[in-house]
Amino acid sequence: MSLSQVTKEKSYLNRPKALGITVRRLQFHPEKIKRHYFANSPVMSHLLTALSSTFPVGEQFFVNSVRNVRDKVTDPQLQAQIAAFIGQEAMHSKAHTEFNDAWRREDYNLDRFQAWLKKRDNILRGIHPKLQLALTCAFEHFTALLGGYILRHPEVLSTLDEDAMKLWVWHAIEEIEHRAVAFDVYQAVYGDDRVRRLLMRSVTTGFASLTLYSTTRLFWQDKWSSLPKIGGNLFGLYLLGKMFIQLVPEYLSYYKAGFHPAEHDYSKIVQYWKEKMADEYQMESFQEQLAPRLYS
Repeated sequence: MSLSQVTKEKSYLNRPKALGITVRRLQFHPEKIKRHYFANSPVMSHLLTALSSTFPVGEQFFVNSVRNVRDKVTDPQLQAQIAAFIGQEAMHSKAHTEFNDAWRREDYNLDRFQAWLKKRDNILRGIHPKLQLALTCAFEHFTALLGGYILRHPEVLSTLDEDAMKLWVWHAIEEIEHRAVAFDVYQAVYGDDRVRRLLMRSVTTGFASLTLYSTTRLFWQDKWSSLPKIGGNLFGLYLLGKMFIQLVPEYLSYYKAGFHPAEHDYSKIVQYWKEKMADEYQMESFQEQLAPRLYS
């Protein structure tokens, strides 16, 4: 082994541990999740499934946007946060790929939409690294918003079966844990708030239209089962409207001077769900983190 290799290895071993970000593997059975798994509401279930179909491609884009500029980050602690961010996103991509694969059926086709996403991904990877990272900051704000909302409304989550609960709560917790990483990298490397805010405007319209389009496609593919559930659909539309209204202030905070993702404190609700995942759902990854001696 050369001297440079030894130096590099020692530097890696001496890297500080990531603060507040834990990479966990998810063990669940996606094939057991029923199609209308969210409060027996086709609208909300198809929306979440539409989001799931975007994650494998989207989260790989997020990882690459950070990797593009990683060599420009000099802070060892931020380098540790980046490593944990990449680890979590890799696990998310894997879990949602498993979920999507379990749902590939003739009457519920996710492949055409995912192929379209892949083409868009190839185009976006050709733009300037600064813009790629600004896009990631915007999307990470959205995923943290949605993750926080999910965790703050246990009355809604109580309608989920065990495997759906594991997937979405696990993902929500980790999105909150790493919500500031891409933002901190962007600030360290570029620090251009004007461009960051402009890209959020583009992401907002694009994300809304993409979600509406993909949800509508899935709903229509499943129309003979979805349309008769009038009560579930009305309840789903009510939840969407309520969520939109309640999240507006937190969304708008992204545009204010001095904004930082960590200013929204999710610590208590995240801790509550970590303990619930460890105790009630016996998820080993949370058991190991919270009380390794107790669960060993």
